[in-house]
Amino acid sequence: MQQFWEFYVTQHSKVPTRWWHFAGTASGLLLILAALASATWWIAPIGIALGYLLAWYSHFFIEGNTPASFGHPFWSFACDWCMFALMLSGRMDAEVRRIQKSQQ
Repeated sequence: MQQFWEFYVTQHSKVPTRWWHFAGTASGLLLILAALASATWWIAPIGIALGYLLAWYSHFFIEGNTPASFGHPFWSFACDWCMFALMLSGRMDAEVRRIQKSQQ
């Protein structure tokens, strides 16, 4: 996981990319929770699709790379939640700097 995490962070080096991911994860999570709370099952796939579409937008139009989820869906999903948690706690920018420094 640590090795993939370092690769994952390098693929999310730009701040707007990370915020698009955050928006996608947050909106996806909210729609899935709304689907569970209202027993309206059809909302859940929309939440999942929205989460991925916002993240993929950031890779194609901001970061200029291919989403890691295309080649490593499980690890990318896990790392996205790690990034989401670090962003919630305000520690993601420091993590990006730490990894960039370790690769120099």
